[in-house]
Amino acid sequence: MKKNSLFLGLLSLTLIACYSPDPFNAEYSENSGSSSEETAIGKLFPVDGDENNAEQTCNPSVSQDTVNFPASMLWLNFSNLNVKKHDAGYSMTNVRQHDRLTVSDTANNVKWYLMIDEDKGECQFQDPEWSTHADYIVALRGKRFNSNQSCTDALDYGVFAVRTSDKKKFWFKEEGVIEVATPHVWVDPSAPKASADGDASTVEGFFGTNNVRLTYIEGDKDPQRKIVFVDYANGAKSIRLKKPAGREDWDIDSPLISPDGNFVVYNMKNGESTWEAYIQELSENSKAIKIERTKNMTSEPAQPHWFEFRGRLFVLWTDFPANTSKMQNKVKLLESSVQDGSAGRTLMREIRLTAGAPSDIAVEWVGDNRVVTTVPMMGGRSPDGKFLATGTNPAYLLKLP
Repeated sequence: MKKNSLFLGLLSLTLIACYSPDPFNAEYSENSGSSSEETAIGKLFPVDGDENNAEQTCNPSVSQDTVNFPASMLWLNFSNLNVKKHDAGYSMTNVRQHDRLTVSDTANNVKWYLMIDEDKGECQFQDPEWSTHADYIVALRGKRFNSNQSCTDALDYGVFAVRTSDKKKFWFKEEGVIEVATPHVWVDPSAPKASADGDASTVEGFFGTNNVRLTYIEGDKDPQRKIVFVDYANGAKSIRLKKPAGREDWDIDSPLISPDGNFVVYNMKNGESTWEAYIQELSENSKAIKIERTKNMTSEPAQPHWFEFRGRLFVLWTDFPANTSKMQNKVKLLESSVQDGSAGRTLMREIRLTAGAPSDIAVEWVGDNRVVTTVPMMGGRSPDGKFLATGTNPAYLLKLP
């Protein structure tokens, strides 16, 4: 699955949290030391190396900022790193799993990062995702319950958004969230740019608007787990979405808010090898609508994402061969033998959404499925449509032909 919660262990050395309050921006280049390769499917760029299977990059999320972070991907690290250009605060020696959020480009240069703050008891980040708004990233922060606890023990998680321009944080919840909450944030795209002098402790001060929406998963275990929707423009009221009929005891994976802020798309899982995808309006009595598996698909849709282009809305997803046991890319995509769809594909279909409509017309598909590429790319598509991202051992950006 996309959200990897395994803690593989810590190095015995201590990592000093040392980062500038100002973001570090490396110069963008497709050719500055990148081991990219022109292929029949486009130009592939390995992220965080491609040689060592132990080097894993999880939680891929393609950049939504085509101005400051073009052709880039947000990701979480495991215990090894193999990036190129970075500043001195981005330690390459004392590395712990999930100790930083990284945005890197096609040349494997670090364009932006955020380190954990050990002085505040922080142990790791989890589940980063680019907001629907280009200026924000949302993630979980795992911290120790008390000073006597080790980071290898169970952690207390909170949800925060970080502003990429200055790395200021807003805490939706500082604690009490489950490790697999997989949060996502929608911010009114018409809102004015947030002021650096605004009160970062308030929604309006941090985002420049109260028209902000948050989703995350709540509940100790299934069937209790549900998607929680919080609407900050309406008194921060929280509602819990009804689970799909007949799937009350299935797990929920990675709900993502639509560009208009009114729907989510997500996977339901029954174990690691059985999954389905659904679309659902963000309202209390809404009905989950299944994304049907059509005759030209090799599996149920996995890791669905929204993609909006010039006023047209699409759902993007991957499908996998029948013998695939997890929603993961586990192959080296630079090998031509796996570029024919045998390791999975990326598909897309246009859609129309109508909030507040009866369920039979709230979601309308337009046309048929399209094969975007014959490799599985699970981290979404850039707003300009040029790049796809994927991760989890190993990771790539793909520039489409």
